[in-house]
Amino acid sequence: MDTRITGRVWVVGDSVTTDAMYPAFAMKLPVPEAARHVFYELRPGWTDQVAPGDIVVAGRNFGLGSSRPVAALFRELGVAALVAEEFNSLFLRNAINHGLPALAVPGVTAAFADGDTMSLDFAAGRVENTTTGARLEGGALPTMVLDILAAGGILPKLAREGYVTLPTTP
Repeated sequence: MDTRITGRVWVVGDSVTTDAMYPAFAMKLPVPEAARHVFYELRPGWTDQVAPGDIVVAGRNFGLGSSRPVAALFRELGVAALVAEEFNSLFLRNAINHGLPALAVPGVTAAFADGDTMSLDFAAGRVENTTTGARLEGGALPTMVLDILAAGGILPKLAREGYVTLPTTP
């Protein structure tokens, strides 16, 4: 698995809750439709602008609140990775379990603006703003987390290892 990603950046602030990412009314919708409502009130129209391969950059406490499965929506939109000053721990596990790379990097919101290009190596824990040249270090992701990401999430990893059987779609 290549642990390097390059993509356009979208920056959000501190304390963005899962409720702000996945509004209650959207929880009754199929994932493809629900994904159209990510950041519904925070950044109206964002889902019309985000493109596959883009990277979301956030401040402190990203993903606090309820344990809504927002990572599935980001993956549906094609978001390649999440980078934040700090993640809510449950949200971070949810992202990794869904196969979405998530890396904590102090100072990231000051180093990036909407539209900048980020080069991210989540195995090494490094990001670079290729627009400005700024480079920052986070923590390298542990081998077990890299294995989960390489498998596409925790359930595909467990299925590959024979612990669970995934349902087949007709």
